[in-house]
Amino acid sequence: MTAAVPGSAADAATPAPDLIRAGVIERFGEPQVLRTVRLPRPTRASGHALVRVHAASVNYGETKIRRGLVPELGPPPLVLGSDLSGTVVEAEPGGRFRAGDDVYGIHFIGTYAEYVSVPEASLATKPVTVDHVGAAALPVAARTALVAISEYAALRVGQRILIHAAAGGVGHLAAQLARHRGAYVFGTARTAHHPFLRDLGVNEPIDYTRVDFRSVVRDVDVVLDLVGGEYGRRSLDCLRPGGLLLGAALNPGVTEEDADRRGRQYRWLGGTRMAQPLDVVRDLVDAGQLKVHVERTYSLSELPAAHAHAETGRVTGKLVITIDDEPAVGWPTPP
Repeated sequence: MTAAVPGSAADAATPAPDLIRAGVIERFGEPQVLRTVRLPRPTRASGHALVRVHAASVNYGETKIRRGLVPELGPPPLVLGSDLSGTVVEAEPGGRFRAGDDVYGIHFIGTYAEYVSVPEASLATKPVTVDHVGAAALPVAARTALVAISEYAALRVGQRILIHAAAGGVGHLAAQLARHRGAYVFGTARTAHHPFLRDLGVNEPIDYTRVDFRSVVRDVDVVLDLVGGEYGRRSLDCLRPGGLLLGAALNPGVTEEDADRRGRQYRWLGGTRMAQPLDVVRDLVDAGQLKVHVERTYSLSELPAAHAHAETGRVTGKLVITIDDEPAVGWPTPP
């Protein structure tokens, strides 16, 4: 784990500034469009907590937003970022949290910033066994993994699962959850990542650059596809009759109809029915049953480099942005 970032005591006692630093895009494009600027501090909305953000992680989906591939979010300027870990500085009267509480959570856009107003329902008390860097790496990835393994697949002892991109953000958490439930786990990753996968409990790592995973994996109960495209179609060959393919990529490459014609099932992980999944994640982390790996941290001003790293597709675990005290530059600077 990397170095910790500031904690709750000072944040609860220090008034929030009128201007805050945030990572924004003024236009869609390559990582260089990300800039650190000063913006007016958000006000706390009803039902929300105002959180001083200490760390936020980089998810691959945010690189797609930056490139303009998620048009429903609207045009720039946009503050990106989905995960956060921080400290409540202003709470909803009579709500779940109090000023000074350390929390982590998901706000689907806007967490690359010093302060953000977040619905209370999107937050949970931070795990006590990890710092803000580790906590920020968890929400989106761990919730996705938890829903896939525990809810949609409902893995049982003795079942078998293939996880694609098993060394990545969602994959390395899903592998741990699958092993914890007693499943036999195959995982695709480059050979250099195989020791990491074995440490997670993966039974059979597969180097997808050297072999066709279909030649190794047959008749598994579940495939978790975190890659998409042709991987979805090829993964149907690995499933037993009636087996389940779970897709979490924006380009799944397969439909329910495709799977049904092959006598298999397909589900896309587009939502969750689980109640308070971040509370479940926290408890698993604090019980030592789920560990998050942070490959590297970047400062807020290094967002372009962080996004470029994420787009290589070769991240082990997660990348995290620490919200430090570097100066902001560029547009828009209010008078």
